[in-house]
Amino acid sequence: MHWLESLLFGDGVAHSILLFALVIVTGIALGKLKFKGVSFGITFVLFAGLLAGHFGMKINPEVLHFMKEFGLILFVYSIGLQVGPGFLSSFKKGGLQLNMLATGIVFLGVTVTIVLHYVTDIPMQTMVGIMSGAVTNTPGLGAAQEAYYDIHGVSDTSVAMGYAVAYPLAVVGIIGSIIFIRYVFRVNMEEESAKLSDPQGKKSAVELLSLEVNNPAVFGMTIREIATLLEGKKFIASRVLHSRNEQVEIASSQTVLNKGDKIYVVTTPKDRYTIIAFVGNSIDMSTDDWDILDKQLVSKRVLVTRSKVNGKTIRELNLRANFGINITRVNRAGVDLIAQPNLKLQIGDRVTIVGDSNAIQGVIEALGNKMKRLNEPHLISIFIGVFLGVLLGSIPFTLPGVPQPIKLGLAGGPLIVAILMSVLGAKYKLITYTTISANLMLREIGICFFLACVGLSAGEDFVGTILYGGGLSWIGYGIIITLIPLFIVGMYGG
Repeated sequence: MHWLESLLFGDGVAHSILLFALVIVTGIALGKLKFKGVSFGITFVLFAGLLAGHFGMKINPEVLHFMKEFGLILFVYSIGLQVGPGFLSSFKKGGLQLNMLATGIVFLGVTVTIVLHYVTDIPMQTMVGIMSGAVTNTPGLGAAQEAYYDIHGVSDTSVAMGYAVAYPLAVVGIIGSIIFIRYVFRVNMEEESAKLSDPQGKKSAVELLSLEVNNPAVFGMTIREIATLLEGKKFIASRVLHSRNEQVEIASSQTVLNKGDKIYVVTTPKDRYTIIAFVGNSIDMSTDDWDILDKQLVSKRVLVTRSKVNGKTIRELNLRANFGINITRVNRAGVDLIAQPNLKLQIGDRVTIVGDSNAIQGVIEALGNKMKRLNEPHLISIFIGVFLGVLLGSIPFTLPGVPQPIKLGLAGGPLIVAILMSVLGAKYKLITYTTISANLMLREIGICFFLACVGLSAGEDFVGTILYGGGLSWIGYGIIITLIPLFIVGMYGG
């Protein structure tokens, strides 16, 4: 049985692969178990790693360090690709308020951690690990470990142990805080669910308006002339119902508006009142009503899948002149955007087009609309992003009064680059689109390797730290870091 002992407790390649597989499988399986509706999910891989490390299962430190950092890079880069397309829009209106509340939780957590550090004399690196676990911030744990390693040249297992000790009750504390705030402010979950499921109740970056032209100042003007007068206001004219002949036509920049004409417009919530005041008055006509008026004109969503379209503006495609259709809006990562002429299309965009059914078929061929093409992985863009992310994260920044250069690290660099590439990649002809399933697979693999490595590196001393090294008190500090920021921000936000 020497071969089995060598396989489980040796240091070869087969041992490393076997141990990673064992820890990850065990952690995922146990993480699915629920206690009163609460489960630890994939984070249980960390505890499986701690258990394996406690019983003497180890991996070569250099291999462990590499897999931990590479796993973290895959995790944060995948998150950046997922949130990137809607990142900028998340700062608009209500999104800005939510981002500020989230930032408030972070700053309060840091403040409480610093206070506890000075009160308890627990080393700062340990307190940072406790804070990461208390707010269930796995990338924060990775950033803390990397920063400590860059400064001292060695790792400190207390960072991971602080995270592991604080994490379990942090999950319960976060859920409990939300439930408590819900009852304090008497939030009706059924009503909130109905609002979320109601398409009309969802906030969008666009609004659809039906208007009747009754402003004498615009009688006889073309849509281009109106757009010039409304410079800076975002709107796209989709269809026009002329009062003189009751005929519906696809709106173009040369379409002339007269008294009594009805026009279907796509605009933003911010600009809607200006558009209404300038053109005329709002009328009650839905998309279905417009479709009934002229059955030859249909509205259809088309998926952009052709590489030649990636990075081109709507103006460059010249679809209006070539096919006689209008693009009214573009859905990108679940966010509707106004189809302005200078908007660059990206692979994975869903464009809403209005036109003759025969013309639309030509547009479908021009844009692709083939889901199968989106299933192809675009590895070049991914590894270009990883390369640039590591490069950015390794650049040292010197700040006045700070003795040690600051770096974004292997968590911050790839995350920022992924967000930038998902937003700007089309400008440089890079296809950054990944399917949800592919993104999730990449992300889960990365976080599994990271957590397994953290657990294996800290497992040997974990039990001793809990029983004899003050680990039990860390649990209490973690609860404090979890609850105080949540209650303060929750009460303020409610």
